[in-house]
Amino acid sequence: MPSADRRLQPRRKPSQVRAELTRERILAAAAHVFVEYGYAAGTTNRIAERARISIGSLYQYFPNKDAILAELLVRHIDRGTWTEADQLDLSPGTLEATVRALVRDAIDNHRDDPELLRIMIEVAPLSQELLDTIDRHGKVRVGQVRDLLARHPDVQVRHLDTAAELVVFTVELNTHKLMADPRAIPVETFESELVDMVTRYLRGDR
Repeated sequence: MPSADRRLQPRRKPSQVRAELTRERILAAAAHVFVEYGYAAGTTNRIAERARISIGSLYQYFPNKDAILAELLVRHIDRGTWTEADQLDLSPGTLEATVRALVRDAIDNHRDDPELLRIMIEVAPLSQELLDTIDRHGKVRVGQVRDLLARHPDVQVRHLDTAAELVVFTVELNTHKLMADPRAIPVETFESELVDMVTRYLRGDR
């Protein structure tokens, strides 16, 4: 019996443009199907029908819908790169604006489809590729934040590495939770409260 991890691995990595386009169609179709029918009823047959390919063709790329969902989550995480971090003003008095940029970037990375995000968070199985992606993304994000904290004159924390990890974990975890169910609290309120909390922590307010 194959291991759980092997069962989640895509069967075919496209080497030609046509194959890559087919794989993209499968992933796009799956995202629509999972949102429309829910994960339990979002069968591979429905995904293949939505992608306008045969079920046999779908299985050439993915062994099952778990592997498809895992790949969707891998892509979601890989898109979450803070590309504008090196353009921020780090002069004295700008810490709140810096934190707001971090929080807003996290929110923007999760706006696309709240229902699909909720499904990915609650259901997606942990493939090795997904674990590697989470680890890689986490290191990049923490590294970016640590660099900003080290250079910002308003930051007053005793342990820079720990502070960077705490800030990233707090922002990412709470943003995931909120954007998966945006009705829970207005996004604007969430942003303001989270920015205030993180800013106070970094300034060393007591």
